[in-house]
Amino acid sequence: MRFLFVVILFLYSGLQNPAISQVGWTKAYENAAVVTAESHASKAGKQILSEGGNAVDAAVAVQFALAVTLPRAGNIGGGGFMVIQKADGTSISLDFREKAPLKSSRDMYIRNGELVPELSREGALAVGVPGVVDGMIKALERYGNLPLETVMKPAIKLASEGYRLSWVQAEDLNAHAEDFRNYDSSSGYFTKPSGEQFEEGDLFVQKDLAKTLRRISTMGRKGFYSGKTADLIVGEMQKLGGLITYKDLNEYESVWRKTVKAHYQDYELAIMPPPSSGSIAIAQIMKMLDSYDLKELGFNSADYIHLITETMRRAFADRAYFLGDPDFVDIPGDTLLSDAYNENRMETFNWDASTPSRELDHGDIPTFQYSESSETTHFSIVDAEGSAVAVTTTLNGSFGSHVSVGGAGFLLNNEMDDFTAKPGEPNMFGLIQGEANAVQPGKRMLSSMSPTIVTKDGKVRMVLGAAGGPRIITATFMSFLNMAVFGMNAREAISAPRFHHQWMPDKLYYEAFGISPDTRELLEAKGHELEMRPTVGRGHIIYVDENNRRHGAADPRGNGTVEGY
Repeated sequence: MRFLFVVILFLYSGLQNPAISQVGWTKAYENAAVVTAESHASKAGKQILSEGGNAVDAAVAVQFALAVTLPRAGNIGGGGFMVIQKADGTSISLDFREKAPLKSSRDMYIRNGELVPELSREGALAVGVPGVVDGMIKALERYGNLPLETVMKPAIKLASEGYRLSWVQAEDLNAHAEDFRNYDSSSGYFTKPSGEQFEEGDLFVQKDLAKTLRRISTMGRKGFYSGKTADLIVGEMQKLGGLITYKDLNEYESVWRKTVKAHYQDYELAIMPPPSSGSIAIAQIMKMLDSYDLKELGFNSADYIHLITETMRRAFADRAYFLGDPDFVDIPGDTLLSDAYNENRMETFNWDASTPSRELDHGDIPTFQYSESSETTHFSIVDAEGSAVAVTTTLNGSFGSHVSVGGAGFLLNNEMDDFTAKPGEPNMFGLIQGEANAVQPGKRMLSSMSPTIVTKDGKVRMVLGAAGGPRIITATFMSFLNMAVFGMNAREAISAPRFHHQWMPDKLYYEAFGISPDTRELLEAKGHELEMRPTVGRGHIIYVDENNRRHGAADPRGNGTVEGY
């Protein structure tokens, strides 16, 4: 039955989007593989690998290429996380998440005592200090083999010479045309002067972005955080009422952090630590599941979905209360990841009934409507030496704040919405958050981005991650279970139907064709309120088999591609 669901989902995704090509299919390579959300970026990663670069070199090349060819999510005006696993078994993570400007304040989005959500989601006041450029340069300096000028060549060429828009890229730009027209710089870059719409096959050239990328290529960090590019960023902020200053840019630093290690059966998962919430959440879920035979329950059976849902519910409740920027908040990580705590969390689990979310919270729960966005992007890379890199990066909402830096050619994020704008109120992803994630100057906002690298017997076996707001955690975790527990190959694992619960709202979301009618009835009898959603995340994964072949798979829910050699 599960294979039928996989096939139906794949066909359904293709019917919904005529631009999909080779998506969802596994490609196996002897030496190296790259899986990204956009074909030009995948090819850029392959090019760098074939020229002697390692996984980090390729990752930097991919990130800058995505800033050109996937402007809704790929970026230099946002931030993200990178997990690196060296062939010698060492792992480390890099936090290049955006920061709140130094002039920001806890109640900056509250007017007359009421939250004004639009202020943190659109326009200059929604922008956090970008971290991508500092992160890419820092990663390359420590772990790369090739110079910055070399790995940035593909991106610069794509920006200066242009590339042909796919159907999806043209539709994305057209769908946001009215938002872009609210800002002169964005209108000039991302709409047609004539008011006409973009079409598939249009040549999309970005001359100003090419100039910015060249400055970074030749000057490194100074080419973005000072000099002309900094002048343009600060000028845009001053013009539109944003908060980012020269001091913010000059003082920004990405941070090396120790990965969170989670264990399941014979696998070890190295996951991005806080301010990524995925590591704690996934590790907690695995602890809660430790004593259950998931394979015996059966893939997407009623009992399987019920059990996984109840662990998600508990992990997300803890996420809302405890997690934030570890440089500002004392996160009780040892407690949250202890056997005793998670056993206690599951004491109220009942095979016959769902646990109401209100019984699992650590504070008041308001009533609200669910809102979702999924405009993040993830890519996975394994090189010829067996080293791997997992990167998830974002502008937050699609095309971020819709504000572009005039003269520099790139979009800025709206990541300030990932803070707790008002404790107890949901952000654009429907997530309730607490004081631990309240706005503070210089603080990094909590994130669901969860780049993950899985090893077995000391060797890389899986490189995982996804896009999709809080559904990133779900999609990443389920891809792992699909391979580790149910023996699916990479294509099956990434294509299989998924479900999602994030504590609040108290709903179990599932994909079309993902739950059979009889299974739904059984879940409703247990007290679950179900609601269908178009997708639950979009992942890009690599599986390394026992013969060291790299199997890359792009999610049929998106438009990613696999490259390698």
